[in-house]
Amino acid sequence: MYAPIRMPGTLFDEIATGGGSPEAVAFLVRGERTRRLLLLRELFDLFDADPRILGPLDARTVWPTLEAAADRAPEPVETLLLTPQVGSWLAHTLRRLHGTASGPPLWADAGQIAAVAAAAAVHAGTDAELLLPARGRTVGLPALGMVRLPGPDEDDYHPVRVTVSGGTLTVRTGHGPDIVVRPLTEQESPHWLPVHRLDTGPGTRTVQLDDLDPYRDLDEPIAPGRLDPDELRSWQRLFRDAVAVLARGATGGPGGLRPEEISRIVPWNAKHGEGELPVPAEGLSASTGDAFASMVIARPPDGLALAETLVHEFQHSKLGALLHLFPLLDDDRTERHYAPWRADPRHLPGLLHGAYAFVGVTGFWRERIGDTGADPHGRAPYLFAVRRLQTRMVLRTLATQAQLTEPGLRLVTRLSGTVDGWLREPLEPATVARARASAVSHRVEWRLRNLRCGEDDRETLLKALRAGAAPVPGGEALVVRDPARAYWQDDRARLYQLREFEAGRSPSADELLVAGDTEAARAAYAVQLRGPGPLDPHALSGWLLAHAALHPCDRRLLARPERFAALVEGTPPDDWTRTARWLAGGGGPEAR
Repeated sequence: MYAPIRMPGTLFDEIATGGGSPEAVAFLVRGERTRRLLLLRELFDLFDADPRILGPLDARTVWPTLEAAADRAPEPVETLLLTPQVGSWLAHTLRRLHGTASGPPLWADAGQIAAVAAAAAVHAGTDAELLLPARGRTVGLPALGMVRLPGPDEDDYHPVRVTVSGGTLTVRTGHGPDIVVRPLTEQESPHWLPVHRLDTGPGTRTVQLDDLDPYRDLDEPIAPGRLDPDELRSWQRLFRDAVAVLARGATGGPGGLRPEEISRIVPWNAKHGEGELPVPAEGLSASTGDAFASMVIARPPDGLALAETLVHEFQHSKLGALLHLFPLLDDDRTERHYAPWRADPRHLPGLLHGAYAFVGVTGFWRERIGDTGADPHGRAPYLFAVRRLQTRMVLRTLATQAQLTEPGLRLVTRLSGTVDGWLREPLEPATVARARASAVSHRVEWRLRNLRCGEDDRETLLKALRAGAAPVPGGEALVVRDPARAYWQDDRARLYQLREFEAGRSPSADELLVAGDTEAARAAYAVQLRGPGPLDPHALSGWLLAHAALHPCDRRLLARPERFAALVEGTPPDDWTRTARWLAGGGGPEAR
């Protein structure tokens, strides 16, 4: 009899603090195994109900092949079924069968189960004869590699007959001699491309560097994108450096990561859709709950950046696996909440994912403080300081606005306890001040870009201003959808972090602000804000930050800067100081 999965409270709490021992992570993997088997069962039930789904392929051979392989070699076959390649393909195919995804001919998507069966037979050394879906000149074997067929380069889908025996795969090409490969041991050749492997250390498993599998992206199938030799060497070097960084001071707590827990890295290829990205390619990374411990990453500049990204994305994998076991919150997915690491409003599930990921990132930088080998430029104290502030803000939003389940409340409470402990750790006052200024800067600009004061509130404020009455409290700000302004780069954050100003020229308004010359900064922002057209949110946020530094009692303006923007729209900056002092309740009409 099968029994329900029951996660021990101690293991849940390890994950809920943002970390996780090998035992806790192994429990999450166990849950992913159960989910994977349930999804496979659903898929085979759909095949039984309608064998036509597999089109020209032979549905009758697939299950016996998988069953025979699992009987002979249960561990390798189970490992195969848990690979990201199988997880992403399985979830995508079920979405297609339920009408919520698209792709190649349905039989080709669904027919990837035959490739899974063939790979299982290879691992087990069992015999099988199967029809596999081929795309043009390629036939893929999940987590093993790709067979290249002879013949013309085409992008059509067609069935190919293969035979498996004793770990050897024979492909009947129809365009010349058969192709024979031993996928578990064969080196790269004109007819065989193995999945690249990255070493994590002596006695540990390797990490896949997958540039072949059609289901390696977040959902829709994509073509192979084999790395050239120089790019491959760059990834190998970066990963080696990242492993070294992660090994330095690893504690197993939040921010720690055992590299062998990663299953796969997918290099993001700039040639595939860069123009459609909502963010710059630099620093891009993503993951999906369908592929545990897998992540899509644009090649970072160094091993330290890669190590941070690995921690970030593995946090998403852990939380995704936990969400497969427990409902953590109820939400209508309305995108209206502030996330300090995003340019756009987020819904509460996205906020939870971001908070969990950035608890890991914050812990990562905490572990790097004082480690000049890993962090030669000494950025860790600042990054730890700013991330702990930002993450705590988001956890407060979740605690007060999310409809958390009992496990969800337990998770948010323990994450908050982790970050609260970090907030009590001493850092240099100047570092804390820069981190706080950067965090406030991002939030002010975010609000100016994404929120608007309601028209009724604006009219009420204007009437009060003209009448010399006190400003009245307003209603909730409105979320504005403006695709043209969806993404923005937080340029001031880089200045707060590095404080590197180009010599030999006049400083910019941002540089003046960061350097503490707030009077000159406000004047420089005012120059940028003169003239017709909409107010530039970056310059306006800078003006407000400089004004609040000059008049500390007016800092309340920064809580709802969209109200100030509504009042000064269409008026010259020379008149703004009086308006700002009035709105903040600062008293007299000082106009410095």
